[in-house]
Amino acid sequence: MEAFRKITSKTVVLPVDNVDTDQIIPARFLTITTKLGLGESLFADWRNDPEFVLNRPEAEGASILVAGENFGCGSSREHAPWALLDFGFRAVVSSSIADIFKNNAVKNGLVPVEVDAKAHRFLLENPGASVTVDLEACKLVLPDGGAAEFLLDGFARHCLMNGIDQLDFLLQQEEAIARFESTST
Repeated sequence: MEAFRKITSKTVVLPVDNVDTDQIIPARFLTITTKLGLGESLFADWRNDPEFVLNRPEAEGASILVAGENFGCGSSREHAPWALLDFGFRAVVSSSIADIFKNNAVKNGLVPVEVDAKAHRFLLENPGASVTVDLEACKLVLPDGGAAEFLLDGFARHCLMNGIDQLDFLLQQEEAIARFESTST
């Protein structure tokens, strides 16, 4: 994972509620064993429409997706955050994000940002707005300088800011584990 503390980007707005993981990455793309190239299949069934938001030139280079309510619902599918990351997104912003999706997201380096209804509404109504996701402060900084706070588990935040996953964290504890094991009977 790539470490970061802040992301500043224009937003891409997908104003659809209840986007489930099968819409994010359809099941027919789950047979692969690598994350590379999954971005090409992101929202595959919707990308047939040339007017779909990710097909528009203004989506190019955006690393923050603003989604409708209840984003990532449905089955547990690690391929969903993999596809979003491979496409270039580093954060998903909504007023509500499904718990299983949030857990899969942070374990893979994608920041799930849940903001209050007012900030969410502003972002939905202003596609392309430039915002900053500040992991250190757990704030989404809006274009006018205002900010919306978001919650993120402390361990997940630590891993994201240091570019490590759970296994990397455990491997960093090797000395402490060895010390403990040597004093245990």
